[in-house]
Amino acid sequence: MSLTIAEAAQRLGLAVDTLRYYEKDGLLLRPVPRSSAGHRRFQAEDLRWIELITRLRATGMPIREVRRYADLVRAGSGNERERLELLQGHREAVLAQLAEAQTHLAAIEYKIDLYTDRLGAECLSA
Repeated sequence: MSLTIAEAAQRLGLAVDTLRYYEKDGLLLRPVPRSSAGHRRFQAEDLRWIELITRLRATGMPIREVRRYADLVRAGSGNERERLELLQGHREAVLAQLAEAQTHLAAIEYKIDLYTDRLGAECLSA
């Protein structure tokens, strides 16, 4: 599989500019191969990596930490503990965000129940 930047962007649900930014900012594992005409040709391994960094970003990992993770992976074997610690730290942050969102959701559910009960009582008395 070899995709143009537009095809890769469409498949990943990202903007072409986002892919260019990821490449320019050193977030990709390797330079994206180019065709003889100089056009980027994304491979399956590129897409898998971009999916991962997109998930890390979507869950709030700062660009500098994504870049650090990419640097560690590019460096190869011997730094797995650092990678693990980075991902474990991010997991803790995501779990905290989820707990906070669940607390907010519970408050919203409470209000919905109040209004549902109130409107149900009004419908019965009408």
